[in-house]
Amino acid sequence: MRPDLTALRRGAALSGVLAVLALAAPAGAQTATQDDLRALVFYLEQNDQRAVEAEMRRLRAQFPDWRPPGDLSELTRPQAGGGGAAGPDVAGIWRRIERNDFSGARQAIDQTRRNFPDWSPDPDLLRVLELNEAQAAFDSAVSARDAPRAISVAQRSPRLLRCDRINNAWQLADMFQLAGQTGSAVATHRSTLQSCTRFSDMQSTLEKADAIASSSQMSELFAAARAAAPANEARLNELEARLRAGRGGAAPAASAGTSAPPASPSPRAPSQAQAPSPTPQPQAAPAAASQVAGAAALRRLPPRGDGRAAKVRAAKEAAAWSRCLARSASPRSLEVLYERSWCALAHDRPAEALSGFAAVDERAGALGGSVPRDVRFGLALAYLSLQMTEEGARIAGSVNLTDEQRREVETIVLDQRGVRAYRLGEYRQAIAHFNALEQVNGSLRRDLAILRAYAYLNSNQRSTAREQFERLHAQLATSETRAGLNAAR
Repeated sequence: MRPDLTALRRGAALSGVLAVLALAAPAGAQTATQDDLRALVFYLEQNDQRAVEAEMRRLRAQFPDWRPPGDLSELTRPQAGGGGAAGPDVAGIWRRIERNDFSGARQAIDQTRRNFPDWSPDPDLLRVLELNEAQAAFDSAVSARDAPRAISVAQRSPRLLRCDRINNAWQLADMFQLAGQTGSAVATHRSTLQSCTRFSDMQSTLEKADAIASSSQMSELFAAARAAAPANEARLNELEARLRAGRGGAAPAASAGTSAPPASPSPRAPSQAQAPSPTPQPQAAPAAASQVAGAAALRRLPPRGDGRAAKVRAAKEAAAWSRCLARSASPRSLEVLYERSWCALAHDRPAEALSGFAAVDERAGALGGSVPRDVRFGLALAYLSLQMTEEGARIAGSVNLTDEQRREVETIVLDQRGVRAYRLGEYRQAIAHFNALEQVNGSLRRDLAILRAYAYLNSNQRSTAREQFERLHAQLATSETRAGLNAAR
């Protein structure tokens, strides 16, 4: 039997949110009004160039007919006919946001609503207000080294982790590390690599990860980086060689595709034969040989005979993952390796779990019972935990899983496919995946339901989007549902 992997499901959900990073702006009119440009003007006045570039991309996508002026500074000049005493003082609200008077801005919004019942703040204003509030709270928590509060703020406000604010993602990883959650720190770096594909961003992310990740985790991160940005492969190879040399190791051998290191067996990882050789190190050849030998040793383990099996299994059944891993160090049988792999998966070490399950899978019949089926289930979950959605789905499709196992795999697969389709702007495909997920589970997680409503909006199904936002708002009114309702009107 496997352990209850609720932590894995939470991790899959978090990875999906980190992969999207922020809900895209809804589709609307073809040209932008002055109100639509408020956020851009705000970022220009703040001289936040990366935010300006990101907002420009959003505006061009939402308003195809809009053409920015040749000199963007023209947008920051006072506009004739701006809000005066006769109308809502929207400019005053923006000024409060600019000087970080968020409480004053919210009070001004409430007062303006009372004075002008037909008025509602535009989505850009609310988006910038909420984002800057969250940024201030996150910065305060990071400065105070209050890791739980910083993590909580970031998880509630995924827009903080957009690529134009990539420093937040790096600081979040630091906070996870400070809290003793190294696996979550590495997962944060992995999600950043999958979303922020400029080489300069990838290089900084990998260099920061190198300070906390194991060699096998770094191999996994580089594989994720190559999959996300194939055009960066040559420079990533050079960077990996340099970082490995700094650890006293060698770049992966050309045979890695057929004899992978124990904790980095990902079939998606490209061959490293083209990687430049690092500066010679006395330990380099033995280190590479040791990794290959370790993988081969796992495949040669006898089915049983490790006297620790009962204690390892007891620790696993008690969900004592650290104790399970300590008791199963250097497995001496497939039986112990199998139990250890479940513990590694639950303890957020999916690369190690994948390696273990792969070794057991080759001779799972020797352990009998349901192991041949369950080890493939474990393989699928490990791939999915690494965001390797299609490989996980392929493995799951190759074995006759139980109804519960198949439902769990389908849930994660549809979740990841839906989020990825939304991120790629394939809104109708995202809707199809989310609808299928709702059918499988009988319900849809709230963050995904909001994402689906935006997908309807962005695919020009405004009435359906409005109905879904209204239903979500009636269930629980939040800033997200308010922004969605405003956008769908």
